[in-house]
Amino acid sequence: MPQKHLSHTLIDDLQGMLTGVIFVALAIQLFKHAGLITGGTTGLAFILFYLGDIPYGLILFVLNVPFYLFAYKVLGKEFTLKTFACVASLALITEWMPHWISFGKLNPIFAGLMGGLMAGVGILMLIRHKASLAGVTVLALYLQKTKGWRAGHVQLVVDLVILAIGAAIVSWQQLIISIIGAFALNLVIATNHKTGRYMGM
Repeated sequence: MPQKHLSHTLIDDLQGMLTGVIFVALAIQLFKHAGLITGGTTGLAFILFYLGDIPYGLILFVLNVPFYLFAYKVLGKEFTLKTFACVASLALITEWMPHWISFGKLNPIFAGLMGGLMAGVGILMLIRHKASLAGVTVLALYLQKTKGWRAGHVQLVVDLVILAIGAAIVSWQQLIISIIGAFALNLVIATNHKTGRYMGM
């Protein structure tokens, strides 16, 4: 007898989304402290942050604005509203977090690997609660839904392009570590987000 799929409650969604956002915010602090970059709009925000004197959270929020319109059109109102809330929360928490935590010693390789894993888990949690951090994730989810392409694979290709752009502003050592982090992030999503496997949607 087929097992009935259960939907998330509002409390489920709130805790899942908040936890996912905090995981990503902490990953961003690891990347920033080690001078690394990453993919997606998060990576573009890093590039602009390193080049200028604009708050990272503000850059991240503004870069994602066009993707809300795309998300509303192809993935619906609920997904878009949740995504907007997650991105806004991430922008705020990212600015607050340096007041809550600092690193006296941080190995760059550990920062890249652990940051990538944490960001991947955080994004996966958001996906499983019908949300995202906009940007490339929205496009990746759309292509997985319509074309059957793995979201993690799509995101990895775009991430590598953004990392290539970032090569102009970070050292080759930082770039290699950033690539390791991007692979770790996308491995988490590609391995754990497969159509039909998760029953909490």
